[in-house]
Amino acid sequence: MKTTLAALTLMLATAGPALAQQCGGDFSAWRAGVAQEAQAAGVGQRGLAALDNARLDERVLSRDRAQGVFTQTFTEFAGRMINSYRLEQGGSLLRRHADLFAKAERDYGVPGPVIAAFWALETDFGAVQGDFNTLNALVTLAHDCRRPELFRPQLVPMLTLIDNGTLPADSQGAWAGEIGQTQMLPSDILKLGVDGDGDGVVDMRRSVPDVILTTGRKIQSRGWRAGEPWMQEVQVPDTLPWEETGRVNRLPISQWTEWGVTKRDGSPLDAGAPDAGLALPMGHKGPAFLVYPNFDVYLEWNQSFTYTLTAANLATRLAGAPRFDARSPEQGLTGDAMKLLQQKLLDRGHDVGGIDGILGAMTREAVRVEQQRLGLPVDGWPTPALLTNL
Repeated sequence: MKTTLAALTLMLATAGPALAQQCGGDFSAWRAGVAQEAQAAGVGQRGLAALDNARLDERVLSRDRAQGVFTQTFTEFAGRMINSYRLEQGGSLLRRHADLFAKAERDYGVPGPVIAAFWALETDFGAVQGDFNTLNALVTLAHDCRRPELFRPQLVPMLTLIDNGTLPADSQGAWAGEIGQTQMLPSDILKLGVDGDGDGVVDMRRSVPDVILTTGRKIQSRGWRAGEPWMQEVQVPDTLPWEETGRVNRLPISQWTEWGVTKRDGSPLDAGAPDAGLALPMGHKGPAFLVYPNFDVYLEWNQSFTYTLTAANLATRLAGAPRFDARSPEQGLTGDAMKLLQQKLLDRGHDVGGIDGILGAMTREAVRVEQQRLGLPVDGWPTPALLTNL
């Protein structure tokens, strides 16, 4: 992703006078630059007229600055998001549209429960698709200078979808510009959209066949490996080389077996499964999951480890797995205590990605380094004891 964003940034920065003003400044002048870019890309009058009517939306900026949901622990977030409605409705839809889900797996290699889990978490199967004007949201976030490299590349695809009649100019969706029942960005709809019902239009807002097949194709495009698992809940022993754990530290199944890791029911792990990392979202005393290469696709969908682990676990639940065992994790850090920890880590030379009180990937990695230095179990879970030792 970093390479892609760097390339996009370079491309936009060197694309000529029409793209010189990438963000900020006078809105009318900035919008005129976008119009030149769109016109050069072949967007016609309908798309350009929609852009001319687009406005900045302060509500979007407020939402962008206040993403507090990921301050929750995995058990808190998953406990709220994996609810009885989503499990029951997801199961019902998997049965009702079995032929469509089977086609998605044949064509793209993605199992139905994986698609259904995203469908559930993103919009409750289409019930809550968002009430923000999508074009205004994208214009606002592209004009804003916090993350323009993510949103500026979505403007021409959005205008193209409006221009070719796929979307109306006043289309509504999520505050960050995602559209439809699985909340896809315009560039993905334009590139990966599947007309599942054969009506000549890819309708991610209302057509279930389009939603299921397009979502399957998107997941495949992110690197999904057909026929392989994505995650599995496991039991871990009291002692383990904890420094060998972590999502990215993939080891052969035989090694995890040698160290005493088993399936949740105590039976041996599947010897033929791909190499896997041991994810411990709340430390070595909390829930434990083996995560396989397919899990990385979840991180292509959403960069939050808490969200992705929840989505992957919901998919296993829809495929028949029981509710995960939360076990007895050590007390973690939240709010000001987490910010204090991040400051201490920053003072020790670690890049934690900002003092925001959120346990992101960079903070977890810094915690692991300090845990190893202090002789603590290296599990990436910050505790009061770690804070005291720092």
